[in-house]
Amino acid sequence: MTRTLFTGGSVFDGHRHLPRHGLLIDDGKVVDVLTPGELDALDRRAGQVIDRAGGLVSPGFTDAHCHPIQGGLERLQCDLTDGSTRQEYLAMVGAYAGRYDGPWITGGGWAMAAFPGGTPSATDLDTVVPDRPVFLPNRDHHGAWVNSRALELAGITRETPDPPDGRIERLPDGSPQGTLHEGAMDLVAALLPLPEQGEYAAGLVEGQRYLFSLGVTAWQDAIVGAYAGMADTGSTYCDATASGDLVADVVGALWWDRELGLAQVPDLVERRRVQSGGRFRATSVKIMQDGVCENFTAAMLSPYLDGHGHATGNAGHSFVEAEGLKEVVVALAAEGFQVHVHAIGDRGVREALDAFAASRSGADLRHHIAHIQVIHPDDVPRFAALGVAANAQALWACHEPQMDELTIPFLGEERTTWQYPFGGLHRAGARLVMGSDWPVSSPDPIAAIHTAVTRTSYDDTRDPFLPEQALDLTTAFAAYTSGSAWVNGRDRLDGAGVLAPGHTADLAVLDRDPFAGPVDEIGATQVVSTWVGGAQVHHCG
Repeated sequence: MTRTLFTGGSVFDGHRHLPRHGLLIDDGKVVDVLTPGELDALDRRAGQVIDRAGGLVSPGFTDAHCHPIQGGLERLQCDLTDGSTRQEYLAMVGAYAGRYDGPWITGGGWAMAAFPGGTPSATDLDTVVPDRPVFLPNRDHHGAWVNSRALELAGITRETPDPPDGRIERLPDGSPQGTLHEGAMDLVAALLPLPEQGEYAAGLVEGQRYLFSLGVTAWQDAIVGAYAGMADTGSTYCDATASGDLVADVVGALWWDRELGLAQVPDLVERRRVQSGGRFRATSVKIMQDGVCENFTAAMLSPYLDGHGHATGNAGHSFVEAEGLKEVVVALAAEGFQVHVHAIGDRGVREALDAFAASRSGADLRHHIAHIQVIHPDDVPRFAALGVAANAQALWACHEPQMDELTIPFLGEERTTWQYPFGGLHRAGARLVMGSDWPVSSPDPIAAIHTAVTRTSYDDTRDPFLPEQALDLTTAFAAYTSGSAWVNGRDRLDGAGVLAPGHTADLAVLDRDPFAGPVDEIGATQVVSTWVGGAQVHHCG
């Protein structure tokens, strides 16, 4: 590989911002981070010199919670992520159906805020696709929009009971309305024709290409297993490793099937053995402990409110019973697995922390809790005390319709202030890591960092959301680089995530130095190039 010198800008080394510093890499490794004086004295005749023109070179971003194969597939199917209104979504579905003649219309990415109550109807879909079944998960993948043909094929009627872990949205007469929540999605998803292995491979390649364009060089796939119409993608990763198509470094979180219980542990151990090698390591296990606030399935310590501010009888779902979760985490930790828990409600977070407390063994397994939307103040200091990483999807911590219309009114004033307490976690000594949950939301690390620092979306004029929970820019950058690389074990493997001599040269080169400008312009930063192991894998223009 060509020796490459990055000059004319600054460096973020994974922990510190270093103005006017340079970076020298060779043979896929960092040779040195250079001070301004060392840059001036360096012989630049050998190798390639890249002038960043005031930009920043950083470790490549590591996404600690995403679903790139699913995201890549959705980009190749009926992708609704660029829409924002009911009319736009229907037009996009109709246009896709007009050019695709397959037996099912699949894809997804619609926003709940585009529909009253966050629940689109089957009759709307029937106007654009009356003859074929449609299954379209929303952006958070905790609900799906289906048409009447899909309901008919699944046999869902007014007599169909809600599954224990989900809910069928219903019309006043009890008949299905067209939105299926959580486990109710499986009633239709079970009928979907599984993508061919080649389609999964194409989804992975497209997902990787898109992530590279955003400076992401590594990730943790948060569900490797059969879930919501997707087959187990472990073999897809293994095949891509063998073929060389997988260039990024990936940890797979094997899906915990809550129906199988502890009997599945030996199978997970065997899958880890078979599916770990090269660029892919299946060393984590993903447990979904609860749902989401918007459809009232996130597990809360006290009930949700109704639209008039009165307590309901619903406090959400704990998908794994609290005592059972302790047994699961103890068993997985005993086998050396990292445990990666989805927890959004304050009860879900507490149950996860209690389970980690029960499993403390002294082993450096680097357990983490993802999403952490509502955390009871008593539980904020427990992350540091238990050594559990807080895996933040920072892009969600702002005012937007899903927050203002579908969440805050049903949480109430006090619990609203407990949302996304990144600043409080940091001050309490918690280790912060970051991810996107793509395709639930954009995988752009810069957009997430902007929101982590400003508690607003870039170019949004609304007031910051709980600004006391904002992070400083250094902490946010560290969470998305060295922090997430740590949760994937890169510090023990090749040092990626930190720019230091001998460490793997996974890099993101940015068009400006966000540390040098106003914080409200962080989100304007663009990725110029992305490098994995010292080789350029993306270049803008």
